[in-house]
Amino acid sequence: MEASEIAINNPKELGELLEGRTDDEIMEVSKAIGIEAVLEKTFDGMCQAFQADKAAGQAAVIGWDISAEGQSYKWQLEVADGKCAAEKNGSKDARVTLALALPDFLRLITGKLNGQQAFFSGQLKLTGDMMFAVTQEAWFDKTWGG
Repeated sequence: MEASEIAINNPKELGELLEGRTDDEIMEVSKAIGIEAVLEKTFDGMCQAFQADKAAGQAAVIGWDISAEGQSYKWQLEVADGKCAAEKNGSKDARVTLALALPDFLRLITGKLNGQQAFFSGQLKLTGDMMFAVTQEAWFDKTWGG
């Protein structure tokens, strides 16, 4: 697939990008688009998928440590006052940090990978409040991946 043929302009397109692809294929497509661009669009999509009613009255910083091509990409989602904002290389204290490889991250946030199964299989590593990791998952619409 040529980079010019690939579009991730909305969550549905991200879901279609993942469908039936191996880790290597997801990495190939992500590199063609640009890993930074994939992550930026994905975190923008996560903010759009935020369900304020599910997080009513709560505030937290959720850290993400995503590995790809031997590099670590750090992002934070800050939830407060019914809003969600994403920040690359955020420096706030995260209540929980989730670490995983890029293909697994994309599958996790689109609902194609179960968080608890990923944790118990070693695909997902958690630092901080592990119980909150389960809670915050419900704050985002998992069907946004199409």
